[in-house]
Amino acid sequence: MKKIKIITMIVLIILITMVSFFGVYTQVQNRMENQVRDYALDMDLGGARYVRLAVNTGSTDIIKDAEGNEVQTEEEMTDEQLAENGYTKETVPNNSAESLTVENYEKTKKIISERLESQGIGEYEISLDDETGTILVQLPEDDFTDNFVSNINTVGKFEMIDADTQEVLMDNGDIKSVNVMYGASSSTSTATTVYLNVEFNKAGSEKLENISNTYVETTDDTNTTEDTNTTDNTTNTEAENTSSEENTTDNTTSSETDSTEEETTTTKEVTLKIDDEEIMTTSFDEPIENGTLQLSIGNATTDTDTLQDNLTQATAIASVLDSGNLPIQYDVETNEYILSDITDTHITYVALAVGIVLLIGLIIFVIRYKVNGLLSAIAFIGLIGLYLLVIRYTNVSVSIQGIVGIIVTILLNYIFINKLLLKIKNGEDSKKLETVKEGIKESYKEFFIRLVPICISIIAFCFVSWTTISSFGMVMFWGVALIALYNYLITATMLKVKAEK
Repeated sequence: MKKIKIITMIVLIILITMVSFFGVYTQVQNRMENQVRDYALDMDLGGARYVRLAVNTGSTDIIKDAEGNEVQTEEEMTDEQLAENGYTKETVPNNSAESLTVENYEKTKKIISERLESQGIGEYEISLDDETGTILVQLPEDDFTDNFVSNINTVGKFEMIDADTQEVLMDNGDIKSVNVMYGASSSTSTATTVYLNVEFNKAGSEKLENISNTYVETTDDTNTTEDTNTTDNTTNTEAENTSSEENTTDNTTSSETDSTEEETTTTKEVTLKIDDEEIMTTSFDEPIENGTLQLSIGNATTDTDTLQDNLTQATAIASVLDSGNLPIQYDVETNEYILSDITDTHITYVALAVGIVLLIGLIIFVIRYKVNGLLSAIAFIGLIGLYLLVIRYTNVSVSIQGIVGIIVTILLNYIFINKLLLKIKNGEDSKKLETVKEGIKESYKEFFIRLVPICISIIAFCFVSWTTISSFGMVMFWGVALIALYNYLITATMLKVKAEK
């Protein structure tokens, strides 16, 4: 039974190590893909996207009627068509000279930073040229970078307008906050719908209630009755019973009444726009009294990828609306990806160097502590494999400082295992189970008491907004946690099983 227990644990360690170092590959569309999540690298290691935003210098043509009101046209009109309708065309710059101030440049920079943080992009760099208003944003490259860049210069102008008259009923000044929600579709319990939850302020709530009472679908019932009476010499002749039993009926009287019910449906609708782009046109089924409007984004779906796309789109819209309007219109002047100076080759060299040093240290374990050293060395390799998997699946952004944290964790674990094996070797009888248990207990007590100040610093580093420091803190946090938990469950258990009679 001792051998079976130890062999089982060794097989488990081998499986963890194989998955961590080599991955799990499955066939996807005629190619093999690793299903183990890759590392999240920071900009120093994984490269970065550089986005340069320049102040928009263009202009917009505005068409006005004879009274000076702005007119919306579906197609571009020629000068002759404008004259025929009594319209005039006025060219207005997208950014007025009065808006191009340092204060507005700073405000734009702040709003973009808020949008970055609201979309979960913790690591970024943003700089501003006060003279030209040019903003440079540096972002980590991942699956969501393109989506953010596509919305980075969105002004965020929200409008609810009358679908017929184009009158603006509500705007950004009525919004309190915007967030994303999702839940089961009303039509089916398996599909999920993503919602944009718009909460309005006090004035906006009152407007929304009035609008939801006005812009509804109404149905009028109209009854039309047509009576047609035809009487021609109305005569009711009663048939007399004769021997021949003749029945005579002259001049039949008929009276028919046709009744027709007609329904007339009248719909008043509102159109929701963001940056003059129509999101939807709708009416309200019932009054909205809670000051909250829920807008569905995309269709209800059971597909994970589609749901994620809808969530990403909704999050982008929510961050734009929640952060407020950009006071200045910007154009994306440059959008390019720049590789890191630290290549995969450099990282491979570091990993090989650490691996060689570790291998020498594990050989020393085996020589010095015999079987206990061999079991501890096997468990040590399993800890590294599990540690790397934890870093992947906890979305820790690995920086250069994070790599240093991994190396420090390996060093701390080596010190702990050496202390543990030395306690057992110097015990009364290293082959007895009681001696092993006592050695484990003393090792844990001495090692982790000395580690308390370091643990406090590590936890503090985890909450630092600077990614390079937080990366080191998170890597060390999971490392110390694994040293305590893994060695208790695996390393100590293997040593106790080996010492059992």
